Formats: sequence, C-alpha cells, structure tokens
Amino acid sequence: MKKSVKLVGVLTAATMALGLATHASVSMADPNWPSKPITIVVPFPAGGGTDAFARPLSAQLTKQLGKQIVIDNRGGAGGTLGAGIAAKAPADGYTFFMGGAHHAIAPSMYPKLDYDIEKSFVPVMLLATPPQVVVINPQKVPVSDLKGLIEYAKKNPAKLNYGSAGNGSSHHLAGELFKMQTKSFITHIPYRGAGPALADLIAGQVDMMFDGLGSSSQHIKGGKIKALAVASAKRSPAFPDVPTAAEAGVPGYIVSTWYGLWAPKGTPKDVVDKMTAEVTKALNSPELKTSWLNNGSDTPNLTGEAYGKFVSSEIKRWADVAKASGAKMD
Repeated sequence: MKKSVKLVGVLTAATMALGLATHASVSMADPNWPSKPITIVVPFPAGGGTDAFARPLSAQLTKQLGKQIVIDNRGGAGGTLGAGIAAKAPADGYTFFMGGAHHAIAPSMYPKLDYDIEKSFVPVMLLATPPQVVVINPQKVPVSDLKGLIEYAKKNPAKLNYGSAGNGSSHHLAGELFKMQTKSFITHIPYRGAGPALADLIAGQVDMMFDGLGSSSQHIKGGKIKALAVASAKRSPAFPDVPTAAEAGVPGYIVSTWYGLWAPKGTPKDVVDKMTAEVTKALNSPELKTSWLNNGSDTPNLTGEAYGKFVSSEIKRWADVAKASGAKMD
C-alpha cells in the first residue's frame, strides 16, 4: 500500500512538473526574440488595402530587427479565413495577424466564425486609418461627381454594380451604408479581396467600388479610376482636390478602413511589448510616414488595451449599421 501511495506521489509530482514546464514554454518568451523570421498573416490576396500597408511595414521591421518579416496572404470569406488560421497559430511570438475594419464587421455577418476577434487574439496596435473613397471606372459610369452618380443610380436602379473585398468586408458595408443614406440601389459583387476587385474595376468588369484610399491611391493618380469623394470628415492631404462625401452631398457618410495588428492569444507579454515598440518606431520612420501619407492615412497612436476597446466599439458600430441597412450575405 505504501508503495502505491509513493508511486502516486511520484506520478503526481511528475505530472505537475510537466504541466509547469508546458505552461512555462507557452508563457515565457524567447530571450533572443526574434531569433528567426516572423510571419504576418494578411487575410486578403496581394494588391489590396491591407497589403498597401503590410508590405512597407514588413520591409521597415525587417531592417530594424535584422530578421525577415514574411507576409502570408490567406484570402477568402471576407478576411475571416485568414483570421481563423492566425488564431490557431502557435503563440510563440513568431506569428502576428494584420486585419482591420473587416474583422469588426464579421461578427455581424458570419454567424459561425471559428475565432473571436476579441478573445482569440491579443490586441497589439492600430496601424493605419485611411478613409474609404468612392471610385468609379470613368469609361463605364457617365458621371463626373458624386451628385451625378446618385442621380444616375436612382434613374437606373440595379444597373450599377460595385465590387468589394468580400461579403462582410468594410467595402461591402460601406456600399450598403451609402445605398441606405442615398436611397439608391447598386448591386454588390463580392470578391476574395480588394486586389482582385480593383483589377476588375480597372478592366471594366465592375462599375465602382467603395474602397480604402490606401489601395486605390496609385490607380487614382494613374487615371485608371476616378475618385468622386472621400468618406472622411476632412479632405485627404494626398488628394486635396477630391471633396468629402459631405461636401459632395452625402452628410454623415464617414467610413474609415482602419488596419491593425494582433497576436494569437497566449503570446508572451514581453514579446508583444517588444513588437509594439518596434512597430511604433517603424511608423515614426520617415519612410513609413511618407508611405502612409501617400496612401491617405495618418500615423495613429493606439496600442494594447486602448486599441482593444476601439475594436470593441467598432464591432458595436458596424452591428448597428448591418442591422439598419439590412445587409445580408450574398
């Protein structure tokens, strides 16, 4: 009997030690972090708004850290596929997730997500806040300003269509909000990301988009698409000749396609703190300040818990928009 009790004691001690070791491996950071490449999961194909900020950021961080920052594009399901992949990644400080407004909208549009943006991740920081911009293919849509677009849409219900980064994306809800506020009907065409949607807009396969200024800016400057209005309270310094939606006749139409960084839940706090410091340094570099300005964004200063509260407020805001507009999965 004494032997069995002793054996149980040994097994219990061993089990506890194993548990502590396992817990330690999860909670303790690599003291030499980063000692290998870091992956940032981007939940959309290359060429979209997230990429417009992720790639310059990864280049700057690679320079600062001396380790490669790898962008892993995982598009699909309005950005939720990539978010689910990132949520299940090892919480070892070598995987981060770059999402945005789309992921504050998703809980209202996708009833069975395999992750929770508030519970499956640690909020790191807000990265960029470019406004949405109403853009058209000028060869397909015979208007010169936003007022003309609204009049044309009302006279030709369902004739116009708009591309988006996918069902439940900020592009989708921005379009639904626009339709609701202007009492017009424009058909929604979902894509697997803003990049493919933009390519079809330029090619004339779709008529218009409610896009983030970051991904549209180079095509506006190149004359391939025409900007009718920015959905912000003030004009973009990058496009001072483009009026705000309010100036163009739609007061209250303010939509920001913000982007932010998260880490999988369980990522060691000291690694999150180090990454926060490095990203803050990168955002304040002359290279990224110029890049952000050219893409219509300022440099935000919102990290950690404050960023998490911002995300929670955005979830509620977009839930209200989805309910009021009657937006549904197409």
